[in-house]
Amino acid sequence: MSVEDGGSPGLGRPRQARWTLMLLLSTAMYGAHAPLLALCHVNGRVPFRPSSAVLLTELTKLLLCAFSLLVGWQAWPQGAPPWRQAAPFALSALLYGANNNLVIYLQRYMDPSTYQVLSNLKIGSTALFYCLCLRHRLSARQGLALLLLMAAGACYAAGGLQDPGNTLPGPPSAAAAGPMPLHITPLGLLLLILYCLISGLSSVYTELLMKRQRLPLALQNLFLYTFGVLLNLGLHAGGGPGPGFLEGFSGWAALVVLSQALNGLLMSAVMKHGSSITRLFVVSCSLVVNAVLSAALLRLQLTAAFFLATLLIGLAVRLYYGSR
Repeated sequence: MSVEDGGSPGLGRPRQARWTLMLLLSTAMYGAHAPLLALCHVNGRVPFRPSSAVLLTELTKLLLCAFSLLVGWQAWPQGAPPWRQAAPFALSALLYGANNNLVIYLQRYMDPSTYQVLSNLKIGSTALFYCLCLRHRLSARQGLALLLLMAAGACYAAGGLQDPGNTLPGPPSAAAAGPMPLHITPLGLLLLILYCLISGLSSVYTELLMKRQRLPLALQNLFLYTFGVLLNLGLHAGGGPGPGFLEGFSGWAALVVLSQALNGLLMSAVMKHGSSITRLFVVSCSLVVNAVLSAALLRLQLTAAFFLATLLIGLAVRLYYGSR
């Protein structure tokens, strides 16, 4: 099978094992994002500037890519540096910059579990852009698998988590805070739809770009995150008055930044060697991680709806990646 059809890149069991481990790590980091942000809350709000967190994340990714090239983990291309091939990554950086800032702003208008569930609407937008831009046709079996992923998200939203002291599902803003029921404001819903559209477009565009260029992944990432740092530096500087650059940061916030940076690098490898559809399954499977961490860190109970959603996700994975 090809990568786009669900196969694993590379030959042999060692490389397949590394690929599987990478996907599992990415799934864990995606699922941990919303609970970790909830643990950062002070009096129900994110205490730091979202632009500071995004800028630090982009800077961390840039430094890791530069280090990879400097120590020779990935070879620098022969001849003159292909700087002209860097320009298309400006659009990727713009899309990712908008998306990364929206992720944190969305937390102001909904609880973490609602965000984690409804953000799976990006399944539909990514599949649409995947078919239109990359001209890949999905089979009926693959289409059914993606519908099952969306059904799993809806099932989880119906009550995958529940506070033991409250009949309303949804995590509290922190382990020591009171229960936070599932909620979303009209503005939050509008921003979420925009987030899903940008997410789908950015994913497919970056996949197309990385596969067309015959450059080392670390160099492509260097281009992408250089633009990302410049863009988010401008957004932070023009953001108006607010907390200082590192004001409000805690150990949980530092963990959010580090996990997002590492996950961004893992996802770039998926774009280079896998597909945007693989990324969809990573995001959907992260619901399981999100629920388990919410139960452990935010004192919520798993319900029957959670286990049904997990079953649907497993069935979707089997339908899409199983032998035909």
